[in-house]
Amino acid sequence: MRKSPPFDSQYEAAVGLAEKIAAEGAYCVACISDFSTDETQSADEVFLEQNARFQADIADGAALDALLAELVFSLDRLTAEVSADLDSFRGLTLREKMAGWTSRQRMWRMYTERVREAPVVERLLDLLTKSDALARLIASQRVWITERHKAAERGLVDIVEQRRRLVDSIDIARLKMKELNAKALTTQGRIGVYGNRAHWEQMEAERRALKAEAERISAEEHEMRDDSQRREHFIGLFQSFVDSLNGRIAACNVLLRKLMIDVEERLIIYQAQVDTDRPGMKMRIKPEFFPDIAAPIRLFEKGMLVAQDLERRKSRADLEATGRFPAYGEPLPEASGAPLIDTARGSFRLRLPFPRS
Repeated sequence: MRKSPPFDSQYEAAVGLAEKIAAEGAYCVACISDFSTDETQSADEVFLEQNARFQADIADGAALDALLAELVFSLDRLTAEVSADLDSFRGLTLREKMAGWTSRQRMWRMYTERVREAPVVERLLDLLTKSDALARLIASQRVWITERHKAAERGLVDIVEQRRRLVDSIDIARLKMKELNAKALTTQGRIGVYGNRAHWEQMEAERRALKAEAERISAEEHEMRDDSQRREHFIGLFQSFVDSLNGRIAACNVLLRKLMIDVEERLIIYQAQVDTDRPGMKMRIKPEFFPDIAAPIRLFEKGMLVAQDLERRKSRADLEATGRFPAYGEPLPEASGAPLIDTARGSFRLRLPFPRS
């Protein structure tokens, strides 16, 4: 498994890329909205410019989704490391065992104090802080993308409807041309057969007028056909943009779902690590301190987080996230196959629930 870059630098990179995408995405949506009102927007040279910018924005969106996924999975791996460190506390030190020869109560008190003094609590709080920042970034992206998707889709529907009317006009022009050519041919056949010379000259003038009108409509039909083909190119480009936004909304949903379930896991580990009845311990985790992951924290406050229920939901969320972002979902083989919390004995014993991502 490749080693992930530091969280903070990756997070800053994601924030910077999100700001860039916000500006470029607004430009792309404006292009779609303006397309139906400005005929010059369908020019070939405009397509070349916009195609480059749209494709770059789509690529940046995919890159940002990958960054966000890597951040979510990196926090999951850090949680696995914390859990593994806690697992190392299951055994007693020699000093604690010697104390147990005279007082088992003193032995377990020494063990409890050692576990409490470990930096694991601070590491868990740091993971919750990072989780809150990441949840805020992903949620803001989802809101922004959803708004842009709705606006772009509305514009695309209007453009498609315009092209449909253009195609109808082309069909009507072709029928009119066919009708005029047929009349001109009929008139030509009558010349020299009926009437006198003056009448023939009049029919010839009518034939020429019919042919001229047919040629005029043919030129218009040719222009409309070229315009329709250019619009088809733009519609394909705009559809790709709308599809990419729709895919990004789904990616944000998957990542947020996994992140929130992973936060529940961190809270369960915290709950197993510390005596939350000790003064000040439970107060360190409040919804107002972590507003963007407040939902699982409220469950934590009410004592409603259950490790057994979490295992099933986390397995499903991990599979879904790994399916969408396989590059970041490699399991940790050394941490697989054990339950999340070993509740058979002391509250400090932690294990991991399943092959982790």
